[in-house]
Amino acid sequence: MLKIDSFTFNAFQENTYILSDESKECLIIDPGCYDSFEKDEIATFIETQKLKPVKLLNTHCHIDHVLGNKFIADKYKLQIELNFLEIPLIRAVAEYAPQYGMFCEPSPEPFALLKEGDSIKFGNSALKILFTPGHSPGSICFFNEQEEFIISGDVLFQMSIGRTDLPGGNYDTLIKSIREKLFVLNDQVKVYPGHGPMTTIGFEKRNNPFLID
Repeated sequence: MLKIDSFTFNAFQENTYILSDESKECLIIDPGCYDSFEKDEIATFIETQKLKPVKLLNTHCHIDHVLGNKFIADKYKLQIELNFLEIPLIRAVAEYAPQYGMFCEPSPEPFALLKEGDSIKFGNSALKILFTPGHSPGSICFFNEQEEFIISGDVLFQMSIGRTDLPGGNYDTLIKSIREKLFVLNDQVKVYPGHGPMTTIGFEKRNNPFLID
């Protein structure tokens, strides 16, 4: 059975996720750990839980979701996996970080380019890639069909959706992604977003003001 642990990091209150199963292998998704305290928090958790990080994944590459990429990649000897349309975004972060009063070491170049339908395997578990652009050009979500949950990045939030006013964002594309990729899933599917609390597909269908017909 998969275990989902979340950490809220950096000034943007971004959700970083660690997924693990009985094998003790784990995935780290969107490491937003910025300062030494946050880096120590995630490293201590991995150590005390006796986890073995095997993959580093990005749902997308806005600054708040990649601040810890280099730290995680270096510490656990991991290579980054993301959608190819996010490469220009990840390369730009170090340059614009000072505009937010932040310093960010350049993220390592991606190792694997993820696309719709790919399967991410670790331990005894797997996640399916859903291509969900709109918040950013190459936003992806990670879906586990057996245990019915999705890691949605900044595509879908509780009672909200990702912003589309950043470079590469598009409102119509985002709404289309949610309706055609997420809202076709079962109502009980849990949604673990890039910010804020967990929700479900069914709750958002019924209550999300951006998506009610």
